[in-house]
Amino acid sequence: MTDLNYDDRHIALLESLWGEGYLSPGGPEEVARVVEHAPVAGARMLDIGSGSGAITISLVRDHGAAHVTGIDVEAPVCAAARRRVESAGLSDRIAIELVEPGPLPFDDATFDVVFSKDSIIHIPDKEALAADVFRILKPGGWFAASDWMMSHDDAPSPEMAAYIAMEDLDFEMASPARYEKALADAGFRNIALTNRNAWYLALAREELASFSGAKRSDWEQAHGADLIASSIETWSAMITVLETGEHCPHHLLAQKPG
Repeated sequence: MTDLNYDDRHIALLESLWGEGYLSPGGPEEVARVVEHAPVAGARMLDIGSGSGAITISLVRDHGAAHVTGIDVEAPVCAAARRRVESAGLSDRIAIELVEPGPLPFDDATFDVVFSKDSIIHIPDKEALAADVFRILKPGGWFAASDWMMSHDDAPSPEMAAYIAMEDLDFEMASPARYEKALADAGFRNIALTNRNAWYLALAREELASFSGAKRSDWEQAHGADLIASSIETWSAMITVLETGEHCPHHLLAQKPG
């Protein structure tokens, strides 16, 4: 639930790829896809892992949420998000809260929609997460999220292990099957998982081609030759496991019965 896994140079690189304040693939377009089937307009929402606040702002400004509480575990990130929210003139509709890792610090039946974009990968206990999200949702509320997943729950392949080591981001990957069971066991219904592997494989190939092709010198000038070289290595390793399907980003959608 933090973007401090990256230093400033990595943040600048990722924002060049995905947009200012976006540190996960797809930018605002992918956020729109995650919430496409959730009733965000007029909703009281929680954004788990709100980072520097760009997505939290988008949920209000672009998707019509009535109020969003963004939570993260790093104080500097929360401070940056508060500044971004204030600059956007949305302090009356967005609250940014610093939280401790662990159970969500909210009362039962608080939110209409709980959202997360590629942050719950850092939470090891998916079953406890599903139960806690269920608890804080109002009856009839929705959980809409995306996460990076692995196709199975066994030990990662050597290729996957090598990729995870390159990322060095404390990934706690689970399979779509484990997520689906965790959601069902928590009491959710209308559960839908959407595999985004093909989309991200195509995008990652485009990004690698940009890093390593005719525009490489532009990337190096903007971000440093060493960072681009390491990014090429990481993207190449990631594409390998995307091609096998072992790395399989998914969208999650589930409803608490009314």
